[in-house]
Amino acid sequence: MSDQRHNQNAAWRATQQWKARVDSSRPAPGAGGLKMLFTWLLFGAMLIVGTVLGLFFLIVGWALLPLLRHRMKKHAEQVRASQAQYAGGSADEPEDADTSRRHRVLEGEYEVRGPR
Repeated sequence: MSDQRHNQNAAWRATQQWKARVDSSRPAPGAGGLKMLFTWLLFGAMLIVGTVLGLFFLIVGWALLPLLRHRMKKHAEQVRASQAQYAGGSADEPEDADTSRRHRVLEGEYEVRGPR
């Protein structure tokens, strides 16, 4: 009677089907060991190749750092030069009141006004 109840239960039937699938998918005892050995050897070889490639790219990156630093330094100098403004007057520019006042303000000389 208990077998009939178990056979009618959907969860029990699903469990039995799952057990049957697991049992049928297990490999033969002799072939599993050889397959496992080749799998571990392949996995180990992939780990070694990955480590060697990683070290290679690390060394190449370290070797290229001075070149990159030099290039970035030159670029920073160009940016600084393009953003710099000349604060002093030039020799061919006439010294009138506007230009001298403008240069004095750029150099940080400010005029203090009296109270209003």
